[in-house]
Amino acid sequence: MEKEVWRYIDSGYGSPSFNMALDEALLDWHSAGKIPPVIRFYGWNPATLSVGYFQKVEKEINLEAVKIHGLGFVRRPTGGRGVLHEHELTYSVIVSEEHPEMPKTVTEAYRVISEGILKGFHNLGLEAYFAVPKTAEERNALKNPRSAVCFDAPSWYELVVEGRKVAGSAQTRQKGVILQHGAILLDLDEDKLFSLFNYPSERVKERMQKAFKSKAVAINDISSRKVEMDEAKIAFREGFAEGLNIELEPYTLTKDEMDYVIDLAKSKYESDEWNFKR
Repeated sequence: MEKEVWRYIDSGYGSPSFNMALDEALLDWHSAGKIPPVIRFYGWNPATLSVGYFQKVEKEINLEAVKIHGLGFVRRPTGGRGVLHEHELTYSVIVSEEHPEMPKTVTEAYRVISEGILKGFHNLGLEAYFAVPKTAEERNALKNPRSAVCFDAPSWYELVVEGRKVAGSAQTRQKGVILQHGAILLDLDEDKLFSLFNYPSERVKERMQKAFKSKAVAINDISSRKVEMDEAKIAFREGFAEGLNIELEPYTLTKDEMDYVIDLAKSKYESDEWNFKR
């Protein structure tokens, strides 16, 4: 049987506003039937703190530290918590809610899409598996995250290696389309990450950072050899193709498509109204 062909876009390193605008544009184009489903890989220039759609920036984020570190800043259209995009491969998946392989519930769709990431970790020789909260206490902890830091806790079907989270993902559904995007950490600067959030006290910050070490980990902290970006891209590209049982066809945006994305980036994702609106 012939495999379904999805588009594969490696858009390289983009600005925070461009990255979010391209994800939104792909969602719109797929919703309008102009393009097939898409897997996209990208990076960030400059390194960026992204916040979830519902986060309260003034309350949770240390904007002074964001400035000191020379980081970009953007609000995502997806939920979840703050993510420092630095030494990572970022991915997005754009696919119709009506796709025959996509379950109706967010959690189950998450699992199906994340199968591609799971296979990617296996391709790198890492024993990744899905975190499934077993007890009522664990399930309740997911509903009431205490921390503004994304990698602080695995959520349903989040990917873990040796009990620690290795990839963080978020999902939104708009115009009949699922957009799931997430961060696959190659390396992690923990001190920088923890400097970007507000805490009730220095003691709380220290306690949370200490606990964090047992909850999250980057690929190069657990891999027997250093994994570079190019190798990660190959591993996860093949992982998505295998995990979703699809064929990936490389695609480059046309000039008109690129102009549309750049306009959307400027008008929406560079505006204070969007980034600081909560």
